[in-house]
Formats: sequence, structure tokens, C-alpha cells
Amino acid sequence: MARVRDIEIDEVPEDARPVYQRFATEYGPFLNQVKVFAHRPPALRHVMGMLLELAEEQVLPKRYLEIALVVVSKLNECRYCVAHHTPRLIEQGLPPESVENILEPEVPGFDEVDLLVRDYAVQVTNNFQYIRDKMFDDLREHFSEEQIVELTLRTALCGFFNRFNDALQIGMEEGVVADMLVHGAREESLPVAGPDA
Repeated sequence: MARVRDIEIDEVPEDARPVYQRFATEYGPFLNQVKVFAHRPPALRHVMGMLLELAEEQVLPKRYLEIALVVVSKLNECRYCVAHHTPRLIEQGLPPESVENILEPEVPGFDEVDLLVRDYAVQVTNNFQYIRDKMFDDLREHFSEEQIVELTLRTALCGFFNRFNDALQIGMEEGVVADMLVHGAREESLPVAGPDA
């Protein structure tokens, strides 16, 4: 249970309800997160609304998006996000061993571009002020500037969600860990839950 109470859809202003409904049903199993975000309807409308719009446009291939999100979530040890995004990454054709070893120098099933995205996500998360120009030269070989901006945005935003989820101790929705296990991931690969979880 989160550190604040859940807000149900009928408690939010009418103009925020479509985003609440769509995010809770179309974006993935993030209902508990939506119920906490709903305390601040502007954040619900704009942050969740932006994620829905970006998902519709699909400027960045899903494989690279999910690599970045899993990397950031593992670095920040966000159990919630690792559990939610592991199945999505496996669905992109990568074996569960890739997800489990995603922070290792050698990642089974990763190609050159996968490793570049992984390394960029690490840099944006841990060394954002020291990223070398060569990293961007390498990114430009595979991605448009629009895609690089979105990759950077989603990587940085994931760090925000990691902190938001853990600070407010947003609970895992029913079936999320089971879905991860069905996809072949092991529960031991999840970061350890916080002290009060």
C-alpha cells in the first residue's frame, strides 16, 4: 500500500478521467501508479497524457525504449519498474538472460545498437554531466535527432518514476510478478524491496 491513499477515477476532475482510464487500461498494468498520480490532476493529465501520446507515435523502436527503461530501473533498484518492464523487454525478442545481465559488460542476445542504448542509459542516469561527444556521434549513426531526444527524455523520466514509486512506496499490481515469471524471468532478478514493503 502506498504512503498516500488511492484516488479512484470518480474522484478526479472530469477532464482528467480519460487520461486516468486510458493509462490504467491501455498503457499497461500501472493502475496503482495512476491512483497515486491522481492526487495531482495536472500531473496526471500532462505526464501520463504525454506518455500515452508518445506511445501512440512510436518514434523510438520499443526494443530500445525498453532496454533504456530496464537499465535505469535496475540502476536505481526500482522493483516496481523492473517488474513492469522486464516482460515488455522480453517481448521484444530478447531472452530472459539478457534482462538479468543487462548491466554486465557482455549481454547475451545484445547487438551493437542494444549495447549503445544500454550504455547511453547508464550515462544519462549516472554521469549525465560528463557524456562525451563521441556517444552522440555513435547515436547519430543509428538514430535521428528526434529519436535521440525521445530516448534521453524517456531515460531521464524513468529515473523520475523510479524515485516517485519508491518514495511513495507504490505497491505492485496483482499479476505483475506472475507475468514476469511467465515470460521466463526469475523473481530473484528483481531488486530487493524497501524496508517497509
